[in-house]
Amino acid sequence: MIRTDWTRAEIAYLFELPFSELMFRAAETHRANHAAGEVQLCTLLSIKTGGCPEDCGYCSQSVTANSGLKAEKLIDIDAVLAAAAEAKAAGSQRFCMGAAWREPKDRDMGAVCDMVAGVKAMGLETCMTLGMLSGEQARQLADAGLDYYNHNIDTSPEHYRDIITTRTFQERLDTLAEVRGAGMAVCCGGIVGMGETREDRVGFVHALATLPRHPESVPVNALVPIRGTVLGDLLADTPLARIDDIEFVRTVAVARITMPHSMVRLSAGRESMSEATQALCFMAGANSIFTGDKLLTTANAGDSKDAALLAKLGMVPMTAPEPMRAMEVAE
Repeated sequence: MIRTDWTRAEIAYLFELPFSELMFRAAETHRANHAAGEVQLCTLLSIKTGGCPEDCGYCSQSVTANSGLKAEKLIDIDAVLAAAAEAKAAGSQRFCMGAAWREPKDRDMGAVCDMVAGVKAMGLETCMTLGMLSGEQARQLADAGLDYYNHNIDTSPEHYRDIITTRTFQERLDTLAEVRGAGMAVCCGGIVGMGETREDRVGFVHALATLPRHPESVPVNALVPIRGTVLGDLLADTPLARIDDIEFVRTVAVARITMPHSMVRLSAGRESMSEATQALCFMAGANSIFTGDKLLTTANAGDSKDAALLAKLGMVPMTAPEPMRAMEVAE
């Protein structure tokens, strides 16, 4: 039975366990629900960069940021399909597309739905993150064949207003409900290392683990401080710029224990992590990564470096479709 009634006290207790005990429990949970030596490879492409009206303090694509990033138009479908083909050839199983919008305009829905259909026809899982969705927009994406919709809660409900003021926490949850209502799987996680406390990390995991249904995919990002953003300027030259590695691994482990069937993905920030830290994350139950040289606008480890790391750890890319695996676990 999958629990969705976790209390904050229970999650705080997990965070406070001796590290070896927490790792043991997370590894046990992982092995009971997933293949321990497999990692899902995903690729992320920015299909519309910059000019976002939101004021997320971590994001270089916000119009409020002085990051030097220029607003661009929605890219051509042929460019998307070419990038998807390259990702598939490099071993990616899921292709994710992100647009710097508060929400998509109805006039853009035909183009993004064509992108979904085209990538889906290549045999890749599809994921999009376009901001908030109406019920009708969610249904259009579902009809086009979109497998996953990403919409992160970012942080705890209490810390949220310190990070973004142009969209409420509840609006995030409303979009997740529209995605669920349209029959798509949910990709939802957040960012740690944004000056939050451990109590906030407890609240972040609690918010995800008490959703009516756990996200099928939970990306855990470590903040990449970018000059010109609120958090980048605040944290880039301070010890808070990177979350402590052990605390980051603890967050991954607690996410795994509380959401046992979810794919837990190491996302942004991995390019600056040591191989040892990444190995600990895999031991703690992370089983998905973004590969390639770039994540939207920030650097990423790269395909060859990832392949070398997985080989060193004796791990292999996942080959079977993840939704099928989820069904098998559920049965």
